[in-house]
Amino acid sequence: MTGCKVESIAAAVEYIESHLDEKVDLKLVADAVHYSKYHLHRVFSGTVGLTIHNYTQRRRLTEAAKLLVFSKKPIMEIALEAGYESQQAFTDAFTAMYKRPPRRYREGERFYPLQLPFHPGENVSVPRGAAAWEIAYALEKDIPCWMELVRQVIGGFPHLYEEEYLPVLREQIRRRQALILKDGVAAAGILLFSREMNSIGFFGVHPFYRNLGVPEALLDRVLEELGRDCEVSITTYREGDRADTGQRRAIMALGFAEAELLVEYGYPTQRFVLKQGGAFGGKSPADGSSSGL
Repeated sequence: MTGCKVESIAAAVEYIESHLDEKVDLKLVADAVHYSKYHLHRVFSGTVGLTIHNYTQRRRLTEAAKLLVFSKKPIMEIALEAGYESQQAFTDAFTAMYKRPPRRYREGERFYPLQLPFHPGENVSVPRGAAAWEIAYALEKDIPCWMELVRQVIGGFPHLYEEEYLPVLREQIRRRQALILKDGVAAAGILLFSREMNSIGFFGVHPFYRNLGVPEALLDRVLEELGRDCEVSITTYREGDRADTGQRRAIMALGFAEAELLVEYGYPTQRFVLKQGGAFGGKSPADGSSSGL
C-alpha cells in the first residue's frame, strides 16, 4: 500500500460522503478525484473490500437506518434521500442488509451502523511489508486505538453497539483476554477471546494489514492462549448474507469449518470451528495469505 493509493482512497471516500444524496457511480467518482476508473476500482476494492457501488449503498443504508431511529421523516422520504426511486425498492435493499423491513427497524428504536465512513486513521502508517509482528495483551490505554479499528471493520460484525461493546472490552482487558497488534500507536489487529468457551468473540484487522500475515499471527497467538489441542469456535454471517463484506470467506481461509446455524441478538449467524491441525488451511503464518478480516 503506497501513499498514492491511500490518497486516492481518501479522496474517493470524501467525494462519496459529500454526495450520498446524489447519483454516485465509479465513473463520477473517478472523474471527480482525477484517477482512471481502472485504478480507482482496483485500489478501492482491493483495500476497502467493497466496490464503490457496494460501499455507497451500505453508507446510504446506514444513514437511512439512523434517520429511521432518530427522525420522524416518512419512510418514502428517507428512501428518496437514500437514492431509491420507490419505497419498495428501498424496503427490499434495507431488509436484505438489516434483516428487518424499515418500519420494524424503526419500531425497535435501536440504531447500529452497517458501514461507517472508511478512513485509514490519522495514526495509521503505510505498512511496507510483512514483519515480525509483536502481539500483546491490550491495556486500558489501548482502548482509543482499539475502538478506532473497530469502527473501520464494523461491517463484519452485525448488531455491534458501542455502548454494549465497551464494557465487554474493558472486562476482557482486565482478564487478559484481549490481544492487540500495534504498528506504532495504531492498532493493526485486535482479537477478543474466551478461555472458558474456547472461542473468539471479535477478530478485526485493519485493511492495510490484511495481506501482511496479521490475521494468521493473531490466530496463532490465540491458539497459544487456548491450547492447540482444543477446538476453537467463532461465529459470523451465514452463507449468502448480502451484509457480509468477506468475513465468512476470511474465516474459512484461516482453516475454520462450518458448524451449526445460530441466531444471535436476533440476527442469523453461523458457528465455525477450528480443529487441531486446521489452522491457516494448512499454511503457516509466514505465508501471508490474504484475508478479509
